[in-house]
Amino acid sequence: MTRAATVHALCIGQPQPFNGAELSAIAKRAVAGPIAIRSFGLEGDMVADTKHHGGPDMAVHHYPREHYAGWSEWLGGHEVLGCDAPFGENIVASGMIETDVHIGDRFRLGSALLEVSQPRQPCWKLEHRFGRKGMVKRIVTNHNCGWYYRVVEEGEARSGDSIRRVETGHRDWSVARLFAGLYDPSQRASADELCEIAALDRLCETWRNQAARASSA
Repeated sequence: MTRAATVHALCIGQPQPFNGAELSAIAKRAVAGPIAIRSFGLEGDMVADTKHHGGPDMAVHHYPREHYAGWSEWLGGHEVLGCDAPFGENIVASGMIETDVHIGDRFRLGSALLEVSQPRQPCWKLEHRFGRKGMVKRIVTNHNCGWYYRVVEEGEARSGDSIRRVETGHRDWSVARLFAGLYDPSQRASADELCEIAALDRLCETWRNQAARASSA
């Protein structure tokens, strides 16, 4: 059950101009020293698009640092990869990726307890940030989507801490498998699998409803 990753940075951001009149908080900066982790996320972190981001089930975003090298090769290098949080993540960490982590897994980060609530659905903002089309398609194909946590117990953490799994959730459904089942056309979930996804009680309601609709289509 034990799985741990090393946290290189904890990052927060504020809404700022991004695409014309549109705002985004995707450009996050690393925090020095301890930071509080609340039910809504890291203290001082905000979202601009509250319709599609934020809320208890998307409180904290984790993107594996292991993916940076592959992105650098695919992009031919990119200055954004040198930023504190290239993919708008709150947790910059290495030691586990989407195939290692299950929906509903619980992790201790500092004194906070986090629970994996859903994969991250990629959107156009990544392509705009990097100035490169095709990033969303690559995520769909490679399943290197990252994931979100809900906060079960509030607490405090700092960079250099480990984030350690203390409870395994839905062990048949890794983040990678669930993401692929709903988004990768080459690995689309079967009707039975969609029903199973819809019944995962630790998966966020939005994704459970999506699976339920797909199963009855």
